[in-house]
Amino acid sequence: MKILAALLALAVAIPAAAADLSEDAVLRDHLWRELTAKPATQRPKVGLVFSAGSLRATAHVGVASVLENAGFPVDVVAGTSMGAIMGALYAGGTPIKKLRDIALHLRISSGSNLNAFTLIRYVLADKLLSSAATEGFIHAHLGGMRFEDLKKPFACVAADLYSGEALIFREGDLALAVRASMNLPGIFEPVEYRHRYLVDGGVVDYIPIDAARLLGADWVLASVTESDYTRSKPKNVFQSLEQVVDIRGSLLSREQRQQADFLIEPPVGYIGMYETDRTAEAITKGAMAANKLISKAEESLIIFSMGSLLKDYLPRGSKNP
Repeated sequence: MKILAALLALAVAIPAAAADLSEDAVLRDHLWRELTAKPATQRPKVGLVFSAGSLRATAHVGVASVLENAGFPVDVVAGTSMGAIMGALYAGGTPIKKLRDIALHLRISSGSNLNAFTLIRYVLADKLLSSAATEGFIHAHLGGMRFEDLKKPFACVAADLYSGEALIFREGDLALAVRASMNLPGIFEPVEYRHRYLVDGGVVDYIPIDAARLLGADWVLASVTESDYTRSKPKNVFQSLEQVVDIRGSLLSREQRQQADFLIEPPVGYIGMYETDRTAEAITKGAMAANKLISKAEESLIIFSMGSLLKDYLPRGSKNP
């Protein structure tokens, strides 16, 4: 009865101007306005998670743009590998327009010393490449920001090469952590950190929902840019290593998907690690996928938040139904 009374009160509060809409749409829009008007401390904490996925992960930019345009609350952010780069920039307050421009200008060499000369050295001398340029890339766009300086709490994940454990970064040196999170094993030298040797977090935590939960997220939306590796035929050592990581990520994501409260999965599985000419396409696919599901995402968060919404319509001192 308490729930019915609260819903009746909500219906009365609906503006008459919306009478030409379906009852469900009107109620949802009203509840959404009520929810997003609440201070963050009076509603569930929302986490946004960006999966790994090499250049496919630039689709996260399109997802973030739709969420921002819809006024979707995002309280904490987590990411792995390329998702860590996109997540760090987003959590650092980078405007969506600038984030899109950064993504469009990403190259494989943006965060490493990968070029024709070092490629020859890699093949002939069996010497791993350096990903140190990733730190410079983060510094160029976020200055000397540490995790504590970001606009939104952020976490990223790397893998310990010797123990196989996931290491979740959420404080300290941001640039080093992001570098470790996207440090592809077999190509780049492991990042040494406190007697650990770290490589790409996608190996152990493809969709870092656990990292968002660690930051306090109650409800998590995950943007997943998984590869369709069944359509790929590796032609060189780089593509072979990429496919191994993608297969591992696919196996991990099957279980991790179930831990999310809502999923947006841009159809970008056909885009390869090196196809930088398709970045704009990936971003567009991300925006289209998010736009298609934004209403359902709002409904999911509204239902999850019903307890906090009903408090406004119950008598003082009443317990939640």
